[in-house]
Amino acid sequence: MLERRDPLRAFATLVLAVVLAVMIGWLLVVGRAVLMPIFIAVISVYVLLTASEALGRVPVIGFLPEWVRRGLVLALFVLALIMLASVMVGTAEQVVARLPVYQKNLTTMLTDILSRFDIQEIPNLTTLIETLWGRINLQRLAAVGLGSVGSLAGIIFMAVVYSIFLMAERGGFARKIAAALPRERASQTHTIVRDINRSIGEYLAVKTLVNIMLGMLSFVVLTFFGVDFALFWAVLIGLLNYIPYVGSLLGVMFPVLLTLAQYGSLQTTLFVAVLLTSAQIWVGNALEPRMIGRRINMSPFVVLVSLALWSSLWGIPGAILAIPLTSIIAIIMANFESTRPIALMLADDVQALQKSAEE
Repeated sequence: MLERRDPLRAFATLVLAVVLAVMIGWLLVVGRAVLMPIFIAVISVYVLLTASEALGRVPVIGFLPEWVRRGLVLALFVLALIMLASVMVGTAEQVVARLPVYQKNLTTMLTDILSRFDIQEIPNLTTLIETLWGRINLQRLAAVGLGSVGSLAGIIFMAVVYSIFLMAERGGFARKIAAALPRERASQTHTIVRDINRSIGEYLAVKTLVNIMLGMLSFVVLTFFGVDFALFWAVLIGLLNYIPYVGSLLGVMFPVLLTLAQYGSLQTTLFVAVLLTSAQIWVGNALEPRMIGRRINMSPFVVLVSLALWSSLWGIPGAILAIPLTSIIAIIMANFESTRPIALMLADDVQALQKSAEE
């Protein structure tokens, strides 16, 4: 009798799991405005706490109290966000002022290329742009742009507020778990939180350091060639490198296209593209694997699927948060017998996951 019920019970469990996954996905989409700042704050706190612990190992700063080090790291985090916002706003104003120069350079380059092929009727790029420009609803574009900037500013502001409160209340989190749950569940919860803190905290901290180094290398290359807005593109390259596989491609593509519009020279653009790509290859294939290693135990296929899933839900912020969020889910699943097979399917190194589960 039990053998007949087991397949039905397994099927019912599968159906309920699918329904639960769909409901969670629906909530993530509907509650995007509320949930995204919370997740960004949680991920940011991991980086801030790891940076605070690193400061504790510095000879002089290490003697400061822990709350002072956390306050210092948080102040630097807020300052970095303010500087990033100022760079973005200043760059937008300068791009608008430089558009006529870019248009002229592109027209000259196109005319030169077509003349080499003895094409007599050369299209007038200026006329084409003016024709398309007349069909663009500037008011609508301005409203959409201002709405996007306002929404991003609101998300960042709420993420900063959440980060402040999360860092302030982190010390009492363990006591709350011990008081709210029985001893066995509390111990299991502590284990899950410890694994998440160790895996995600180290990954994000090292990944941030790697992205800063990549941004600095890109800034040197862009400054050497005199590319406009070198600081902005370097920051953008560093941010996009959080996105696996696709981010490095996008990070190189945008400044390379700008170089083409700025100089109207295929040779200069090719040099910039080769050097930026070389920096990406060195960081992606030599520096990053050596520093990050296997802190995130997920197969490349799972990384791609998680990237597609989270980016479809939350756009670029979802793509940046895809690896940490999926890793948190995998760690939670690995600590429960019923969901451990799913965690094993997500893992890249199954033996390492089994060994950590036995411990």
